[in-house]
Amino acid sequence: MSSTGGADDLKKKVIEVLETIADPEIGIDVYNLGLVYGIEVAGGKVKIKMGLTTPFCPLANILPMMVDEELKKRLGVEVEIELVYDPPWNPLMMTEKGRRMFIERYGYDIVGEYKKQMESEKFEY
Repeated sequence: MSSTGGADDLKKKVIEVLETIADPEIGIDVYNLGLVYGIEVAGGKVKIKMGLTTPFCPLANILPMMVDEELKKRLGVEVEIELVYDPPWNPLMMTEKGRRMFIERYGYDIVGEYKKQMESEKFEY
């Protein structure tokens, strides 16, 4: 197996684990919520860039720790997490699956509402 194939397989497994880690406040997993900005794998090491729904998130220390612990426990990999604040999270970062999960859970389309809000805030001078 090529090293690229091994890295691709590990990345898929990482995503599977991330899909089991729900944001405790929103109830949608960190991957489909769009909090994972990047995943790099090399050998048995995984580097994840992740954001938060707000820079003032009370779970700023907890979510990265949850991700770190689950990946180590379930995949036995070395994990490095980089918390990223730029770009700031917005609903457009959600996956289609995350969007459907949000609609099922809360009864409205946050992505559609966000797009409407952004359109209404455009001003012409």
